[in-house]
Amino acid sequence: MTTEVPPPAAPDEDWLSLDGQVCFSLHAASRAFNGVYRVLLKDLGLTYPQYLVMLVLWEHGRTPVKRLGELLRLDSGTLSPLLKRLETAGLVRRERSARDERSVEIHPTEEGTALRERALQVPHRIATATGFTLEEIQTLRTTLNRLTTALDATTLNTTESP
Repeated sequence: MTTEVPPPAAPDEDWLSLDGQVCFSLHAASRAFNGVYRVLLKDLGLTYPQYLVMLVLWEHGRTPVKRLGELLRLDSGTLSPLLKRLETAGLVRRERSARDERSVEIHPTEEGTALRERALQVPHRIATATGFTLEEIQTLRTTLNRLTTALDATTLNTTESP
């Protein structure tokens, strides 16, 4: 019967190397993704953050701005100018909620809804650009979602401490 021997612990200095940082690997991958998205979204006339807004609206339809910010993990200071640019481009409309005047809802215009058809090619081209199989992409997404949940829980715990 063989037992696995754990690898020797890395010296403390190795933990501080740039290449040893998970956060840097995520940062570098994010920048690489943004570069690919920049090229693919140019034909749609969207930036990556605008694309994310449109994804939510295509999926959910009319959405309160507050909920949109929650889904995209964006604060109102970042979201407001983004929505103004999309509205100026004629892709979305902002309106006061009929149920609650304090709430503003956002929804795609006819032009914004039509843009969805042209955007259908983006996920396929991104998947191709990664060189990953569909299974690998799903596994990566699941792992990143677990990481986000764990980090959110840690952040919550540290902000609740005195």
